[in-house]
Amino acid sequence: MLKFLARRLLLLLLSAVCITFVIFFLTNLQPNLRKVAKFEAGSRISDAEVTSWLQKNGYDRPFAVRYGEWLGVVPGWTGTNDEGAPVGRCIHAGADPASAPRYCGILQGDWGTSSVFKDSVGKIVATRLGLTGILMFWVMVTMVPISLAIGILAGMREGSRLDRALSTLSIASTSTPEYVSGVVLIVLFASSMTGLKWFKGSAASAMDGITFENFFLPVATIALYGIGYIARMTRASMTEVMTAQYIRTARLKGVSFRNVVLRHALRNALIAPFTVIMLQFPWLLNGVVITETLFNYKGFGWTLVQAAGNNDIQLLLGCSVCAVFVVLVTQLISDIGYAFLNPRIRIG
Repeated sequence: MLKFLARRLLLLLLSAVCITFVIFFLTNLQPNLRKVAKFEAGSRISDAEVTSWLQKNGYDRPFAVRYGEWLGVVPGWTGTNDEGAPVGRCIHAGADPASAPRYCGILQGDWGTSSVFKDSVGKIVATRLGLTGILMFWVMVTMVPISLAIGILAGMREGSRLDRALSTLSIASTSTPEYVSGVVLIVLFASSMTGLKWFKGSAASAMDGITFENFFLPVATIALYGIGYIARMTRASMTEVMTAQYIRTARLKGVSFRNVVLRHALRNALIAPFTVIMLQFPWLLNGVVITETLFNYKGFGWTLVQAAGNNDIQLLLGCSVCAVFVVLVTQLISDIGYAFLNPRIRIG
């Protein structure tokens, strides 16, 4: 098991380096850097002034060097401004240049400063990720039990009326994207068109205090899409297990149907759904973009949209790194859990 874990950790580290390298390359393409220069120095500056601004701010150096600075494995660049004062990546406004550290990258906890919000990227990402984490928690609490129950009930009696009804419901849920179900829920339960104004169509007030009224619709919008997918995977796994030879043997020995399901079938049937459930975390982190924008909930997804729309490179990099970290960690937890549920993986 230790060798299995060591291999997964090494693969995680290599994947993180490769993915962050690609993200840094895409966000630091020359057209993007020129947009940053015009955003910072003025949209009417000439091409020569853009080039001068990029040189003064360290963007003219080799790409590999800038990537190393961003990671924190290469010393940050230094220079002087028009007044002759020292400037550099590690020299922050109002700080003493003599006490500035040599390395100031992701590994040192310095994520840069947002050009739009004028605040530390690490602080912004932590705050917005916390808001999205609350949303993800309630979505998982709602989505996982309901989807597992639907999948298990449908898989226990394959071909029955209950199976057909639940399968149809799951397909309809999965086929409806969030931007459709969200609008439908707002029209039905948060507008004057139907007279059923039970909930709020905006979740902006939930950032100050969560209530059932202002948080139900965004949670339901995300959960409805995921319920159908997990339920169908659970149903397929449960159906396969219920036709296995050891299940038939248990039934022939007189074991009750309830004990067959709970003691023999359920654990093996949950192997595939467990992987699917773990993969919902990265999907939720990046899939909340539409829902958070629709309900004006300023979490991680909303911040990612703002960073991309305003060409805020440092914030976009910070959001991307956070998303990559969540994806890789959840994948690692999924592999460990899969090996725990299926001993043949550990033996292999």
